[in-house]
Amino acid sequence: MEGVYLDYNATTPLASEVVQAISESLTQSWGNPSSSHIAGVSAKNTITTARTHVANMIGANPPDIIFTSGGTEGNNWILHIAKQQFQKQLSLKDQQTGDNNVCLNRPHFITSNIEHDSIKLVLDHYKAEGLADVTEVPVRHSTGAVHVDDVLAAIRPTTVLITIMLANNETGVIQPISAVSQKVKSLKRQKGETEKIFIHTDAAQAIGKIPVNVKELGVDYLTIVGHKFYGPRIGAIYVKNPSETTPLYPMFFGGGQERNFSTENTPMIAGLGKAAELVYKNLQHYQSHMLDVRDYLEQRLKEIFGEHVIFNGKTNKSDRLPNTCNVSFVGPDMMKGHEILSSLTSIQASVGAACHAQDRPSHILLATGATEFAAFRALRISVGRETTKDDIDFAVKELQSLLIQK
Repeated sequence: MEGVYLDYNATTPLASEVVQAISESLTQSWGNPSSSHIAGVSAKNTITTARTHVANMIGANPPDIIFTSGGTEGNNWILHIAKQQFQKQLSLKDQQTGDNNVCLNRPHFITSNIEHDSIKLVLDHYKAEGLADVTEVPVRHSTGAVHVDDVLAAIRPTTVLITIMLANNETGVIQPISAVSQKVKSLKRQKGETEKIFIHTDAAQAIGKIPVNVKELGVDYLTIVGHKFYGPRIGAIYVKNPSETTPLYPMFFGGGQERNFSTENTPMIAGLGKAAELVYKNLQHYQSHMLDVRDYLEQRLKEIFGEHVIFNGKTNKSDRLPNTCNVSFVGPDMMKGHEILSSLTSIQASVGAACHAQDRPSHILLATGATEFAAFRALRISVGRETTKDDIDFAVKELQSLLIQK
């Protein structure tokens, strides 16, 4: 591949070990994992091993891991579960009290204003259709993160789920999920309120870059996305002690596998398991390398562009992913982010989330306090396990040639 790939937050290549695991599964574990014959047992064993690796990666128990087609399904599913749980509790309450108060008949969700579309658009739909009430807690401009007190202030009697991503995909800012969980779990729910407020975090961007442990986070649900950590484009959800401590309802019907929730894609699950095993064994090395290269990138950009660069999300009060640099070029006559990328085909980066339009300012950056001028001129540069300082030197030289000579 010519040029330098610097878009690892959008997707990562498959690790060689992952490719091997998938290939072996295609030939050796092709049976139906629900079958009791040799081919079926082989497939089932492959899935069991992968489930254990994914659980180890996030400090969970293997039965708490349920495989999905990807992050979008996982996030949609968890929101669906929360809505179903509220409706189930409401039905029981109506049977007991006959209470038909309209305001109390809708579940309430709390989220942030920097979520991925697979959370944001679902909640927008719920709200537009009158299916739920939604509160978006804004991140504070000084940190790029939500404040715990702001989340607590948004809680209502009908609050059923708080869903806040673990790390933002554009700025890399890490959100205070553990602190939110601790405060929410200590609340005493009163009569007439939802019995429990569940906590969900979309950990797509965090896994493989920083330690992620569900017990330390204190969450009930967590979303895993394989292609963000050198695995295949499938995923999984973590559900704490499913159907016992934490509700779990189907979103699809007819899939007889994965505890009657879906059909298992054995080769891709094998690949996801291997990718998780690599993270479990090598995370400290991955994290250290990416941090070293990312910091070198920001140092070089500052040396070349001086006051004409702004690092979005980088403040003394913010904690960021070790691989993410969101930079705006704000000097006189500077090009917009998408114009830079169009002009420099040797650099593969992005202006924000891969699923967003490239010719408008990022609503994430605007939410964190960036001006529209700066947001239009932003690039998201995300490094990976293979990125070297030579790659950074090449990329910075290309940017210098385009922007300064212009």
